Amino acid sequence: MKILLLGKAGQIGQALRHALPTLGELASLGRDDADLRDQDALRRALAAHCPDVIVNAAAYTAVDQAETDRDTATQVNAQAVATLAQYARDARALLVHYSTDYVFDGDSARPYVETDAPHPLNAYGATKLAGESAVLANGCDALVFRCSWVYAPHGRNFPTSILRLARTRDRLDVVADQTGAPTSAALIARVTVQAIARHRQQPLQGGIYHLAADGATTWHAFAQYLVAGAAARGAALALAPERIRAIASKDYPAAAKRPHNSRLDTTRLSAALGLRLPAWTEEADRFLDQLSAHGEFT
Repeated sequence: MKILLLGKAGQIGQALRHALPTLGELASLGRDDADLRDQDALRRALAAHCPDVIVNAAAYTAVDQAETDRDTATQVNAQAVATLAQYARDARALLVHYSTDYVFDGDSARPYVETDAPHPLNAYGATKLAGESAVLANGCDALVFRCSWVYAPHGRNFPTSILRLARTRDRLDVVADQTGAPTSAALIARVTVQAIARHRQQPLQGGIYHLAADGATTWHAFAQYLVAGAAARGAALALAPERIRAIASKDYPAAAKRPHNSRLDTTRLSAALGLRLPAWTEEADRFLDQLSAHGEFT
């Protein structure tokens, strides 16, 4: 089986580079190899590799910047995805694509299921929804995974930012009225491999699946958990968990509005694959253990 991974340098992409080779021959491309802003270049890359499975981990993820750079976000998150879906349909390949909890407005009182009506609050969410719609309208063989609050040991994300600030700051303000499930890129990669393997043996029902760690927390409580966990693993920090102050979203101005409820119901995915998704705390502990093992706390 020939697998083509797009977005090899991103958080999910790097995790997939380690996980996907167990399934077959893997080719990994980054922006220099296939710029998703250039649809002709993307088509040439697809034709050159002739994949059986396309895994699209590439995305425009600068949520605030997308408010003023919507054209680029649309090129990457929607137009390129339509190009991938067209190729997958014509080549009878499987397309695996990742979307986001930001397709919802966060007004629901319960976790969102796949059939809930999307209503994005920001340009990023709107472009990701357009990408989803392009895949579904195309009718190709596709699995679309909506993920939430993604993080990894590398790159710019909430946990790495919190732990970096905790080294020098003795106080920090963090939003406490947004709820979701922090989900590691490693978990997403593991589940992706399992889903592709299962689909090749006995096809899953295509379409959208919610993929997130179990449970929920707030950004504020997540920050406290990270700082306490890092300190317990020997990190020299200026910040104590109790010195992280809970604030409202309105007191943390940002260009893009975020949903208050980002919880995703993962029942459909769990039933399809027969798996138990781990608690967000389990994945956070794995993340902290990995940082500790690599000497990040010494």
